[in-house]
Amino acid sequence: MAAGANPWAGEVVLVVDGVRHRAKLTLGALAELEARLEAESLADLVARFEGDALRARDVLMLVCAGLRGGGWEGDLPDLLSAEIEGGPLEAARVAARLLALAFRVPE
Repeated sequence: MAAGANPWAGEVVLVVDGVRHRAKLTLGALAELEARLEAESLADLVARFEGDALRARDVLMLVCAGLRGGGWEGDLPDLLSAEIEGGPLEAARVAARLLALAFRVPE
């Protein structure tokens, strides 16, 4: 369970089935996401999310990777049947925030 998120550590909070979870795109989570999306590189992965062909499943996979990077022990089938507080718009917002935090240049 997550009380809050530390954006300086790349963390975002997402409420799934009424439980607050901390999400973070760790290197392991990014590698898992690359494999699931069959991306050739991190650049390809980021480009996929910046393009116009973004799919709901891509957002779910990114959110799932972030949740797993934050310590969640579920997997994509669990997330497919879960209630995400804020619905699809919140899931997309969290996905975008995770990417932005994971690839930001430190100040």
